[in-house]
Amino acid sequence: MSAAPPAPVGTPAPVSPVAAEVRVQARTEDGLAATARVEIRADEPVFAGHYPDFPIFPGVCVLECVQRAATDGDAAPDPTELAAVESARFAGAVYPGDTLSLTLKWRRTDTGLRCDAVATTERGKAASVRLRYESAGGRR
Repeated sequence: MSAAPPAPVGTPAPVSPVAAEVRVQARTEDGLAATARVEIRADEPVFAGHYPDFPIFPGVCVLECVQRAATDGDAAPDPTELAAVESARFAGAVYPGDTLSLTLKWRRTDTGLRCDAVATTERGKAASVRLRYESAGGRR
C-alpha cells in the first residue's frame, strides 16, 4: 500500500478502525478493476471489544478495507471522494487469522464512479459492497 501524502497543517489525520495493511495486488491500467488482500491479525485493535471471547471482524471494518483498496495508489481512478455506501450485504463472518481477498470493479456514472466489490475469505463470500464516488460538487 502506498503511503498517503501528509495532511495539510491543521487538518486532522484520517481515522480508521482498521490497523491492518490493505495490499492492492493488481490494478488494470485504466484503474477500473483491482484485487487486494488484507491479513486480519488476531491483534487487530477492534477485536478487543467486538466480541469478547468470540472475536468477529465488524462489517464496518470490511467496508473500510474495500474503501482503502478502491482509493489506494496512483493508478486508482478519480474521483476518490466517497459519496455513498449504496449497498453492503454481509454473507459470512471474518475472524482473526483470516485473509480477506477483495475484487473491485468500477463503472462510470453521470456524476462519477461506482465501485462494486466482493470480499471473500477461505470459507467463501464474506460481503458484497457497492460504493459511489463523485467529483467535487457532484450530486449527492
